[in-house]
Amino acid sequence: MSKVLMIDDDEALISVFSAALSQAGFETILANGGKPGLQKAKSEKPDLILLDQIMPDIAGNDVLKLLKEDSETKNIPVAMLTNFGQTEMVQNALSQNAVDYILKYKVEPQDLVNKVKELLKAK
Repeated sequence: MSKVLMIDDDEALISVFSAALSQAGFETILANGGKPGLQKAKSEKPDLILLDQIMPDIAGNDVLKLLKEDSETKNIPVAMLTNFGQTEMVQNALSQNAVDYILKYKVEPQDLVNKVKELLKAK
């Protein structure tokens, strides 16, 4: 069973996406913010990380940078899952090796499940 870590502070939306992933057979791990997300990435060793951009403690692109600089987490694929699609944010994330940039408001739970399957296959 593949493990997916979701780092996000929007609990309502994440619970919907998490439920869809769990129903599809994924083990989902939730982290409410960047710092707890960094800790869980190291302790849980997920197969994929879904990362929000705007969180109260640390920005998504900063979390991504820290994940990619750490020898324990640098090889875990990270897809951004956010409502913020400003060109600069997207380019910054992709230049730091994010594997995808998914806009929450454009994706249904089942679409996210399909996207996660696709990303894990590519891994």
